[in-house]
Amino acid sequence: MIDSFDKLNLSKQLLSAITELGFTTPTPVQNESFSVIMSGKDVVGIAQTGTGKTLAYVLPILQQLNYSDQINPRVLILVPTRELVLQVVKDIEEIATYQNVRILGVYGGTNINTQKQKVLEGCDILVATPGRLYDLAVSGVLQLKSIYKLVIDEVDVMLDLGFRYQLSNIFELLPDKRQNLMFSATMTGDVAKLINQYFHNPEKISIAISGTRLENIDQKSIPAPNFFTKVNLLSWLLEDKETFRKVLVFVSSKKNADKLFELLEENYGSDMVILHSNKSQNYRIRSLEQFGSGERRIMISTDVMARGIDIEDISHVINFDTPSYPENYIHRIGRTGRVDKKGNSILFFSESETANKKEIELLMNYNIPQSEFPEGVETSNELYGEEQPSIKEGLSSRPNTITEGKAFHEKKLKNKKTNQGGSWRRKAKKYKNPKTRGDKISNKRKNKR
Repeated sequence: MIDSFDKLNLSKQLLSAITELGFTTPTPVQNESFSVIMSGKDVVGIAQTGTGKTLAYVLPILQQLNYSDQINPRVLILVPTRELVLQVVKDIEEIATYQNVRILGVYGGTNINTQKQKVLEGCDILVATPGRLYDLAVSGVLQLKSIYKLVIDEVDVMLDLGFRYQLSNIFELLPDKRQNLMFSATMTGDVAKLINQYFHNPEKISIAISGTRLENIDQKSIPAPNFFTKVNLLSWLLEDKETFRKVLVFVSSKKNADKLFELLEENYGSDMVILHSNKSQNYRIRSLEQFGSGERRIMISTDVMARGIDIEDISHVINFDTPSYPENYIHRIGRTGRVDKKGNSILFFSESETANKKEIELLMNYNIPQSEFPEGVETSNELYGEEQPSIKEGLSSRPNTITEGKAFHEKKLKNKKTNQGGSWRRKAKKYKNPKTRGDKISNKRKNKR
């Protein structure tokens, strides 16, 4: 086990950048990946969120990347979301500070013509979401024939988002001779199929696989009966600015995120940002920058922030809604306590979410400590959204009070008629003719004889 980046025989440029960033000791996934990636083998890395996967593949790539002025990219990094494109580009730019490396990020939701122009200017490393990459490649602006290293980061999320079709098409456009690097937090059946189809005898590295309890995060849970009580509880916690100095609040849906933001805006509007896929790209970028810099201390987000986004010094992750997929809980709380730092997470759960909480605890093999509901917080009886009881359509609790009176009358004789079918069916009943076409023809022949 290498205990210092100095022992990896890195270039002076890389070593200087790493030192300035404050990195001293490689994490386990960085330790085990470096020499294997440098050897040129295909690699499949399964590592828990917050373990330093990005640096694990970026370091050896930059170590082997020589200067070139060609237009077409030589390294392709695929990630599932726009936010992760920006994150990875930022990370590479920081590590490659003293290298002459051109890095470009492309993603959907922005003007494709602007990105086409940037592609034509040339780059060495291209970071992209699958959909936008494929659009650029099909347009003929982007050539992938020079790619000799392919990285697929957070591949399980990519497949969950329905990018399997685009990935298959992208593989067809890439040269056969290339090194494939795949990093994921979970090994699903779909991930295994992708590996078997496109990878060549990959070296597998497993570090802190999904479901492993994150030891450096202090976890606790608080029961709350409903949405509006959770709002009161969250508002009460956020009053302590010294303790809750940088808080990421996860909710289950865009609708809930907007509603929560609306309810907290009066007290915390100048301290708060929101992030989900319905927001414009510029708004999302600005929200990340304001939260990351500390200008705003509270971010409300859906699971778009649960994977890969690395924001420093998040003091608390609050799960406003208990996630229905237990793995998502681990990815969410992994936004705090990054690498070797301490973090805190709080889980709000209602009676209907108790089963989801038990699934999370079963996955981690750990019972999340439960705190009492604070006495100073008001409990609401108002229900919101799915909490409201459903009313079955077509059923009425009103009694049948219709009685015969002046307005009541018998149906007219013509309206009492029932549907007897077509004219042929009525004749069939009257004259007892055969009902099938074959029997009718047979009888006609007999009558002629």
